[in-house]
Amino acid sequence: MWIVRLALRRPYTFTVAAILIVLMGIVTIARMATDIFPKIDIPVVSVIWSFPGVAPEEMEKRFVTVTERAMTTTVNDIEHIESQSYNGVSVIKVFFHEGAKVEAGVAQVTSITQTLLRILPPGTTPPLILQYSASNVPILQLGLTSKTLSEQQLYDLGLNFIRTQLATVQGAQVPLPYGGKSRQVMVDIDPQKLFGKGLSPADVSNALNAQNVILPAGTQKIGDREYNVRLNSSPELLQTLNDLPIKQVNNAMVYIRDVAHVRDGFAVQTNIVAQNRVRSALLTVLKSASASTLDIISRVKAALPRIKATLPPELDITQLFDQSIFVRAAINGVVKEGVIAACLTALMILLFLGTWRSTLVVATSIPLSILCSVIILSALGQTLNLMTLGGLALAVGILVDDATVEIENIHRNLAMKKPMVRAILDGASQIAVPAFVSTLCICIVFVPIFFLSGTARFLFQPLAMAVIFAMLASYLLSRTVVPTMVRFLLREHLDEIDTSLAQSVEGSDGGEEKIASRSRENPTAPRLSALGQIFGVLSWTHEKFNHVFEKLRARYVNALRWCLEHRRLVFGAMGAMLLVSFALVPFLGRDFFPAVDAGQFRLHVRAPAGTRLESTQERFFQVGNAIREVIPPNEIQNVLDNIGLPTSGINLAFGDSSTISSADGEILVALNPNHKPTAQYVRILREKLHRDFPDMEFFFSAPDIVGQILNFGIPAPIDIQITGRDPKGYDIANEIKTRVAQIPGAVDTHVHQLVHGPDLRVNVNRTRAEQIGLTQNNVAQTMLISLSSSGQTAPNYWLNFQNGVNYQVAVQTPQY
Repeated sequence: MWIVRLALRRPYTFTVAAILIVLMGIVTIARMATDIFPKIDIPVVSVIWSFPGVAPEEMEKRFVTVTERAMTTTVNDIEHIESQSYNGVSVIKVFFHEGAKVEAGVAQVTSITQTLLRILPPGTTPPLILQYSASNVPILQLGLTSKTLSEQQLYDLGLNFIRTQLATVQGAQVPLPYGGKSRQVMVDIDPQKLFGKGLSPADVSNALNAQNVILPAGTQKIGDREYNVRLNSSPELLQTLNDLPIKQVNNAMVYIRDVAHVRDGFAVQTNIVAQNRVRSALLTVLKSASASTLDIISRVKAALPRIKATLPPELDITQLFDQSIFVRAAINGVVKEGVIAACLTALMILLFLGTWRSTLVVATSIPLSILCSVIILSALGQTLNLMTLGGLALAVGILVDDATVEIENIHRNLAMKKPMVRAILDGASQIAVPAFVSTLCICIVFVPIFFLSGTARFLFQPLAMAVIFAMLASYLLSRTVVPTMVRFLLREHLDEIDTSLAQSVEGSDGGEEKIASRSRENPTAPRLSALGQIFGVLSWTHEKFNHVFEKLRARYVNALRWCLEHRRLVFGAMGAMLLVSFALVPFLGRDFFPAVDAGQFRLHVRAPAGTRLESTQERFFQVGNAIREVIPPNEIQNVLDNIGLPTSGINLAFGDSSTISSADGEILVALNPNHKPTAQYVRILREKLHRDFPDMEFFFSAPDIVGQILNFGIPAPIDIQITGRDPKGYDIANEIKTRVAQIPGAVDTHVHQLVHGPDLRVNVNRTRAEQIGLTQNNVAQTMLISLSSSGQTAPNYWLNFQNGVNYQVAVQTPQY
């Protein structure tokens, strides 16, 4: 009671406190990050090894196995390790226990992997080590297209000019571009000319590294001046590389131009992106774990005009698969429902109490309680998301209890002819303990959520905190702000108070007659003469509502008496209802989160193993035609093909793609706002594609931000892993796939790996090779340079002085 007395003695203090809550709440909401889900803190560190030209099986045995064994003894708090090996790339994901310090994990992983370089194949580049989170998902795609620029130029602009400027956007992570052709200086060797000169590809590579060097010469002091000395170690003109000498053969100098051709070209393409069948490049914008999706996308959109002003005018940048539209719609939907709930609650209070002043008191306590909860959530590092906003919307209907009960009890005390202050003090003291107990009972329901672990903990704890903080704030406000407002709003308008529902009556008999008699005695009560006819209508509505409510209460009492007189029948009916309810449980589906229709779907297409990239593209175009046969053209907004493996392993570490070779890829389809249910199209396509393309494999992945976050970096919501070095593991996986596919409701069942890709085996007779002066190393080096370029074992770079970019110089036999 002391706090109520304090509020009545210091009304202006608590009025200012309420205003301060409003101001702080508004500022907090403006500054809080807004996202679809709370931050899911699952510490994961990715290690990416690259060695172009090495088969996946060798990558696994020479890099992954060595790294995993070393980390198990030197890295703390490892929960489990997963790895994926591709052609020339391996991605190792180290999952840590909850609460582990991921910064320490990154340091330990970095330390041990640097040590392993001495026992790995010569020429191995130190690995990329990245911190990964379940929330690192694509939120925006930027399609780079042009009618005049080549794929090589598109990739170069995306990598060196657009990506670097987008990296300054707070909270955004931008991996390397997808699609396009990686620009580099190509030294196209001619095997026939090399043979004619008695040279090998290794000779060309060695000459290039000996003649195109990056070494400073220093300075020279002459007289009273000091000069910077610059050598022509690296030519400024690209064509000058053709004039570099290789070796003197038969007293004649052989130049690079004699056996090869240097050109501004591109590496062997491993990834094709087509936007509505137009070759393009693709930049993916990811969000960091704690950043706001809406803020990141708005910053990216604000930066694009500035970035585009520095690029060629013929370059078109298209914003694709904007997840902020879905996030904003979801957030606005929750806020809208919360506002509707608050308005309906205020309307019910108005109908029950019959005075707009008392309704205003209750309606004021609701937003104040919500703002208090928002302020505390922000202080604890939470964000505005579906879970916190859902908790606040859930609390709206409960928040009125404390203020409503207190006001109703104050009305009852006022009807007993008590003075205003005494009525407030008595009304507050009489319900203080019951209101506090009821508040705690509601809060304690959410306490078990704090004992959850794993993903559920990160998702549902913010919801519980939002409700609990709002409830506790509501009780505190009912002790302070509510009495203050009642004193100032009702002290001059006691005649407007209707105490018909607040007064205690013995039973309910005659309740209807009492309302009717009061209506006859004073047909305009409660009087709201200050606002004339409008409040007269409200008064009449309130009276009619009370009249109906008294009838309903009388019938409820009669029904309750009947139930007490027929206990066995009531208990039997309730038992039958419980049995029926439990019997229906097996027929209800169970899922972690309800399905959402974001107007997008993501189809994975896998051609027969070993299909080359260009042939895979043709198959993708055929699948695209089948999709357009099912979905009307006016409902398709964009179709994006992403075929093959990206140039860098960074993209593989951040993404959840199932693509493992040049024979497969993904088709992302965005639908227009007015479209039929996406699930309907997915169901039709699933049947049609398997029927029309029996030699190909199809399955759908999560396209939207909700599904990708809840899948936690894996392509499907259910992931079955088979471990062990038994070669029969693949056969076991196919057997499990067959059995799982027979389960009702299971779709898109597939085995992720492929082990039957075509290989060309080259067996060298070492004895005969030695007889002609060749070793196994000579043969391996020659084949590596000829087929995979010299970029891995003997990297060399040429600086383009026009744009300031260093491009790799690669010696290789042309593959096209």
